[in-house]
Amino acid sequence: MWSQLQHLFQQHSHDAADSVDDALVGSADGIRAVKLSLIGLGLTAGLQLAVALASGSVAVLADTIHNFADASTAVPLWLAFWIGRKPANDRYTYGYGRAEDLAGVFVVLMIIASAAVALWQSLQRLFEPTPIQYLGWVAAAGLAGFVGNELVAQYRIRVGQSIGSAALVADGYHARTDGLTSLAVVLGALGVWLGFPLADPLVGLLITVAILLVLRDAVVQMWRRLMDAVDPSLVARASAAAREAPGVQGVSIVRARWIGHTIHAEALIVADADLTLRQAHDVAERARHKMLHAVPKLSTVTVHVDPCAHDGRDHHADLAHHDRP
Repeated sequence: MWSQLQHLFQQHSHDAADSVDDALVGSADGIRAVKLSLIGLGLTAGLQLAVALASGSVAVLADTIHNFADASTAVPLWLAFWIGRKPANDRYTYGYGRAEDLAGVFVVLMIIASAAVALWQSLQRLFEPTPIQYLGWVAAAGLAGFVGNELVAQYRIRVGQSIGSAALVADGYHARTDGLTSLAVVLGALGVWLGFPLADPLVGLLITVAILLVLRDAVVQMWRRLMDAVDPSLVARASAAAREAPGVQGVSIVRARWIGHTIHAEALIVADADLTLRQAHDVAERARHKMLHAVPKLSTVTVHVDPCAHDGRDHHADLAHHDRP
């Protein structure tokens, strides 16, 4: 009750300008996240590359390639967040938030490339084995890869969830998986130390499989985002909030889509057919207000009011031939 009273007396609005400000803040946080993660993963991959060249370990090399690829995904995300801050115009009426989705496609392509390179290097070393040196450094490189990736993963996921960026969250889970594959490098070094030299290229193949598993999850997530898929519970929450608004007799349709890290929605509600235009507008605004509070990342909502059919008339009959089933 206290939070509701605070909300009543707090100065706030849900104008489009305020939504743009929220999007700008989210983009700035996203840019800062990709900057710091780029530095962190770049340092980790650089350390691993030095060990890979000195030791000849293909497992370390495969993990290094993967970490460099993961670090490089920060560049398109950085560019996407920067582009997404541009305001909407007559051509791009919804703004430039889709740039994040295009960056996500680039992330998927980089995962594919890293898997191909790691597979090739592992197979080549499996059929043409070479001795590995500095096993202690190889194990240390694997541990460094795990620590570096896990720190970056926690930071990306936390920031991505706070601003509603699916691309940044997905990249965070990608980094976490990379950290687990770095631990596999330690197992490879242990196998070589125990007298099983093929453990190193076999671990490289295992890392390739792990990359492919990440690829599957990334492809599914990007497919859903590009196809405007949303969590059904989000739509249900928005619909329930609209029904709670005074004057709303029913909710016919609620549609929502992610554009970048904000949600845009439209709703068809039913109100009394005898309301004046001003009264119907007030009902729509109350419904919009409820929905904006029910879904935190909801940026804009367009609400259309249909009159109820208590008079027996079909108010959409004239345009029925244009409606899709």
